[in-house]
Amino acid sequence: AALKAFSLGKSLLTGNSKSFFVQQKNK
Repeated sequence: AALKAFSLGKSLLTGNSKSFFVQQKNK
């Protein structure tokens, strides 16, 4: 769970939050 939260925070910092959610939906 911590790793997932870290990935989400990293995506938000890089401005790829949208891509992150898209990848999660595809998986």
